[in-house]
Amino acid sequence: MAGNSVNLPHVTRRRSTLAFKFLIPFVLVLSVSVIAVTQYFQSISYFLRPLWDTPPKPFTRIPHYYAPNMSMHQLCQLHGWGILSSPRRVFDAVLFSNELDVLEIRYHELFPYVDRFVILEANATFTGIPKSLTFFENLNRFAFASSKIVYDMLPIGELDPDSRRMPFLVEAGHRRALNNLLKRSGIAVGDVLIMADADEIPSPETVQLLKWCDGIPPIMHLELKNYMYSFEFHVDQNSWRTTAHVFTERTKYQHSRQTDLMLADAGWHCSFCFREIKEFAFKMKAYSHADRVKHDIFLNPDRIQRVICNGDNIFDMLPEEYTFSDLFKKMGPIPRCVLFDVEQ
Repeated sequence: MAGNSVNLPHVTRRRSTLAFKFLIPFVLVLSVSVIAVTQYFQSISYFLRPLWDTPPKPFTRIPHYYAPNMSMHQLCQLHGWGILSSPRRVFDAVLFSNELDVLEIRYHELFPYVDRFVILEANATFTGIPKSLTFFENLNRFAFASSKIVYDMLPIGELDPDSRRMPFLVEAGHRRALNNLLKRSGIAVGDVLIMADADEIPSPETVQLLKWCDGIPPIMHLELKNYMYSFEFHVDQNSWRTTAHVFTERTKYQHSRQTDLMLADAGWHCSFCFREIKEFAFKMKAYSHADRVKHDIFLNPDRIQRVICNGDNIFDMLPEEYTFSDLFKKMGPIPRCVLFDVEQ
């Protein structure tokens, strides 16, 4: 018994040493894991999204028929709608930041078919960055549409720190201000109101249906072909936030899901489609998802140039998909459209 008592301290020390040796790698692995999760939480979350999230309810797609030289009576009939004796008025309403080139394309495309272009711009971004009144300073570029433009400026003072951290709340305030501008634009019950961002462009054929067809749904989402950086990179057909409303006194400007109905093949969405690198960098800091700029290097002009030329993700993000199959299909650079393939 005495002999065993003498060896106890030695055994205890040995066990302590072994425990310490195992503790060191455990602490190291734990520390690295915490750092990795903190640093790459968004990427890990998006990669595992099929495990923790479910896709939204699918839309009921309304087929979209159009062809040259067909009468509006025939086109409306193909959709199961009647024809009006005179066309509705169409109002096109957007919030504007700095998308001058895309907005000019939009107004040229839609000018013959839209009755009023309602546009609101603020002197600060959703993230509180002061900005010039880009549209107002370039009115000469839109002289061709001046007879149809209803414009106003939203003055924004210094934002409190909480607002700066919650740009989506600031964006909601912009949309409420656009509601007030719509009231002053002369819109009336029965007119059609297109709610969209400036880079979400309905096709002329879509607007013609909205003007002339009797019995269209009171609210429809518009399915747009989704492009990134330019019309060189076609991402998918999944841009759906643009809506067409038959206006009522309860209609409010929104940019979220409002119905299960969606008109197929209704136009184009060209996201981050700019002429100059500085415009890309400005939008990255200005819009509601500015928190995706995780590092200063993201705003480096050489990096931005390389990313957009390769069709890579400008925020180094994984695709936001709900199945592993869709996730893996979209990982990597966006394939170039055949017409733009530099090797052709």
